[in-house]
Amino acid sequence: MLIGEVARRSGVSARMLRHYDALGLVSPSGRTVGGYREYSADDVRRIFAVEGLRSLGLSLEQVGRALADPAFAPAALVADLVRAAEERLARERELLERLRAVEGSAPADWPDVLRVVGLLQELAAPSAARRQRAALADDLPVPAGVLAGAALAEDDPNVAGALRWALARSGDGGLPALAGGLRSDDAAVRRRAVRAVAAQAGTPGADDLLRGALADPDAAVRGDAALALGRRGETAAVPALVAMVVAGTADVDAAEALGALSRDPADAGAVLGALVAELGAPGAGPAVRIRLAQALVEVPGPAAREALRRLAADADPGVALVAAALAGMPELPAGDPRDEDG
Repeated sequence: MLIGEVARRSGVSARMLRHYDALGLVSPSGRTVGGYREYSADDVRRIFAVEGLRSLGLSLEQVGRALADPAFAPAALVADLVRAAEERLARERELLERLRAVEGSAPADWPDVLRVVGLLQELAAPSAARRQRAALADDLPVPAGVLAGAALAEDDPNVAGALRWALARSGDGGLPALAGGLRSDDAAVRRRAVRAVAAQAGTPGADDLLRGALADPDAAVRGDAALALGRRGETAAVPALVAMVVAGTADVDAAEALGALSRDPADAGAVLGALVAELGAPGAGPAVRIRLAQALVEVPGPAAREALRRLAADADPGVALVAAALAGMPELPAGDPRDEDG
């Protein structure tokens, strides 16, 4: 085939075919009587091989090296190409997020655009102090989704707190982005996400996300979700809160949340039943029984006091002593102002 026909059939321009010839990548193996370059079937197959490798991102030099050496091992080169593609995609995603942030701020003029860009740069600054100042800015013209993305990536606790505060005043709280964070394979990202969602009190959809987080495989995620829901009167949090008391993980906060839930007579039975059931569970050693006793004292009503009195006769002297002391404490009346933050 002559070069024109090869160009039509392969989709590679005649100019590029001549370039391949000049580089020695694909040279026509024959000539016509008139001296025109003539490509054989093998030449055409090599053209398709060149185009296939180029489609993976190989340079012409790399293509030539691969085709020249039958023993050339592609694994390392392909791994390099994968890394390069991932870096390129990360840059493109960053650019897209920046453009969406500018678009979402509805800029009226170029100074508005530059102000948003400057704020985005501050949120990504290497200095935690600069990031915190940016999050606490009085006028934050950045969409909630961008703030949520920053919160999911932030590992400094002070900056993370500032970003959660900024999200809380942003309107929808960036819940769609935070929901994505709760589905992350990275437990640290899910922990940041659940804390940010927990700060969105009253935002439609926030409690649904927290209820879903109660089934998270990570105990810290479950715990943060349970504490937030318990403080909002959600009985779905009771099993996770009791598990926190048993494990000794933020057990004081969990006990207070259980106490707040049990102020509602409709929920008191479920809280008390869950705590008492753990007292008789296999493996409930003295330390666990002491923590359960400390949680029981938060539950109002005679049934909780009776459970404490039974614990005062526990075979372990330490458990008995703590339970006896707690059983003698005055009950915190429902509606007591000290219980408002429970």
